[in-house]
Amino acid sequence: MRYANFFKDKEIGRFISESWSVSAPMTLIMVFEFFTGITDIYIAGKISKEIQATYGFVVQLYFIFIIIANALTTGTVSVVSRLFTSQDRNELGKAVFSILIIAACAGVIFGISGIVFTPHLMRIVKIPEELKPVGIPLAQIYATGLIFHYLLINTNGILRSCNKIRTSLGTMAIVCVANITLNFTIVFHTSIGYKGIALSTAMSSVIGCFLNLYRVRPFMPEFHAAGFSGSHVLNIIKISWPFGLSQALWQMHSMVLYLILSSLPRKSVEILAAFSAGMRIESAAFLPAIACHMANAVIVGNLIGEKRDHDAFRAGIVTTLMGLGIVIIIAIIVVLVAPSIAGKLSQNPIVVREAMTYLYINMLGEPFMAIWVILAGALSGAGDTRSIMFIIVTCTWFIRIPLCYLLVVVLGYDAYAVWWAMDLSQFVAAILMFRRYTGRRWLAMASAQVRN
Repeated sequence: MRYANFFKDKEIGRFISESWSVSAPMTLIMVFEFFTGITDIYIAGKISKEIQATYGFVVQLYFIFIIIANALTTGTVSVVSRLFTSQDRNELGKAVFSILIIAACAGVIFGISGIVFTPHLMRIVKIPEELKPVGIPLAQIYATGLIFHYLLINTNGILRSCNKIRTSLGTMAIVCVANITLNFTIVFHTSIGYKGIALSTAMSSVIGCFLNLYRVRPFMPEFHAAGFSGSHVLNIIKISWPFGLSQALWQMHSMVLYLILSSLPRKSVEILAAFSAGMRIESAAFLPAIACHMANAVIVGNLIGEKRDHDAFRAGIVTTLMGLGIVIIIAIIVVLVAPSIAGKLSQNPIVVREAMTYLYINMLGEPFMAIWVILAGALSGAGDTRSIMFIIVTCTWFIRIPLCYLLVVVLGYDAYAVWWAMDLSQFVAAILMFRRYTGRRWLAMASAQVRN
C-alpha cells in the first residue's frame, strides 16, 4: 500500500515532538485569550440577555479590524523569522522598526474609522433597534484601543519569531489577568457599567502593548540608526493579504449568520445570545487545532526549505492526526458538560437551552473543522494560500450562507437548521482540503520555488 510504512520510522516521533513544542505554548496563549473573551460574555450575561446578544454582534464587528492585525502578523512572522535565523541584525532591526510603524498607523486609521462609522455600520447591517443604544458605545470603545491591540498582536509575532515564545506567553497571561480584574471592578463597582466590558479590553491591551514594546527593544536598532524599509513592508503585505482576505470573508460570514438569526420571528434575541455563548465555548474546544495549524505551518515550511518534501508531507499528516485526536476528546467532554457550561454563561433559561442545542449539534462538526484547519496550516507554510481562500469562500459563501438563508428565511425552520448547515459546510471543507493536500500539487510548487 502507498502509505504502508508511513508511520514506521523514528522521524514520526520527531515530528510529534516538534509539533508539540510549537503548539503547546501557542495553545496556552490562546487559552489566555479565550478566558479573556469568556469573561466578557459571562459578565454580559450577568447584566442582561440584551447586553449579551449585543456583545456578540459587536465582537463580530470588532474582529473585522483585528483580522487586519492578524494578517500583518502572518507576514511579520514570515519575514522576521527568516531574518532572525540569517543573523542579519541590521535588516532584522529595520524590519522590526517598520512593522511597529505600519502596525501603529493601521491601528490609528482603523480605530478612527471604527469610532466615526460604527453608527452607520449598525444601520447598514440592520442590527435590531433595541440593541443599537448598547452596541454603538461598546464598539466605539473597542475601536479606541485598536492601536494598542495592533501593536500587541504584532509584537507577539516578533517575539515568537525570535524564539521568545515564552515571553509572549508571559505577556498574554498578564493581559488576561488584567482584563478579568478590570472587568469585574469596572462593570460591577463603577458607574461605567456594561461599557466597562470594552474598556477593560482596551486597558489590558495598553498594558500588554507596552510590556512587549520593552521586550522587543533588543531586536531594534538604535533610534538614530532605525530606518523604514519599504521592501520589508511590501514583502509582509504580499504574504499577509491572502490570509487577511480569507479571515475577513470568514468573519463577514459570521455577521451574516447573525443577521439571518435575527430575522427569526420568535426568540431572536435569546438565540443571538445563545449563538454568542455557544461560539465562545466552541472556540475553546478548538484551541488545540488552531495551535496545530500554526505548528504545521512552521514545520512544513522548514522541511520544504530543507528540500525534504516527503518528510514535509508526512509531518503535515502527523500534526493533523495529533490535533484531530485532541479535538475529538475535547468535543466529547464539551457534550457531556454542556448543561453546566451553558448555565454558567447566562441566567436566561431559553438562552441556556438554545446554547446547549448549538453545542450538541456543532460538536459533531468539530473533527471535520480540525481536519481542514490543521491541513490549511501545512498549505500556508508552503505558500499555497490561494487554495485555502478558495475553499473558505466555497464552503461559507456558496454552501453555508445560501443554505442557512434557504432553511431559515425561505422555508421557516428554526435556529437548529443553521447549526446543521454549519456542520455540513465543515464536512465539505474537510473533503476539499484533504483532496488538495493529498494531491501534492502544493508541495511540487513550493519545492520548485525553493530550487529556483
